[in-house]
Amino acid sequence: MPSLATESTRRAALRWLRELRVAGVPRVRVLFANHPGYADLTPTQYAEGFLWLRRTGMVTAAGRPAVEVGEDVWGDATAGAVPQVLWSQAADDAKRAVGAAGEQALLRLLQQSGVPHIRHVAAESDAYGYDIEAARSGAECAHIEVKATTDPTRLVVHLTRHEYEVMAADPDWCLAAVLVGSDGNAASVATVDRGWLHSAVPADQASGGRWESVRLTVPAPALTPGLATETWMLLPQALLPSAPVWTFHTSTLASV
Repeated sequence: MPSLATESTRRAALRWLRELRVAGVPRVRVLFANHPGYADLTPTQYAEGFLWLRRTGMVTAAGRPAVEVGEDVWGDATAGAVPQVLWSQAADDAKRAVGAAGEQALLRLLQQSGVPHIRHVAAESDAYGYDIEAARSGAECAHIEVKATTDPTRLVVHLTRHEYEVMAADPDWCLAAVLVGSDGNAASVATVDRGWLHSAVPADQASGGRWESVRLTVPAPALTPGLATETWMLLPQALLPSAPVWTFHTSTLASV
């Protein structure tokens, strides 16, 4: 399992993923060594970023990106060279497209795993507080909230108040993080720990106000590879995408 990437390694890796979309490894290495806009990191740090990408499978042997990173993460990849955009219709549409792709990718994996009862409730309504119902018996049921991203170096999720309250009341609720690859399939899947979510959301500070949505950066110890409830592993090991991103926690998921 790859070691936890430092902040400098993560920044270098993001820059590699961006520049390798238009140039080869030797040219990008020269760019990093000579362009003043990239001088805040050392050649050693850039080398560490590239090696980390190779170890995690995010760059191919030919030096091409194996995943596509969304444009919303480039702002912190070049130390201010890209203006920060708080909101745009294009960015919002892109995030919605990634979310839809993540749901579809997970639905395909669940179908491949042979789960007998699968229902895409998000296609019917947002009122459920989760996106997918999956069950193989009354005792083995999962209500899956899907959070999708194209960023392989960190996991940031947006949780609504409604989703959180459904989680608090529903023992079958679970949060699946899906890394969407450039082909639209799941490059990786992880389960986010419910206990960590409970501890991470903010507390309402006054009776006259309450939070409605929260942005959470999920740490490695709160992630476990695969998708499982406390009693049921929904995706067999053979079906799990192999890319070890976000530096997963190594604890074992529930057995089948």
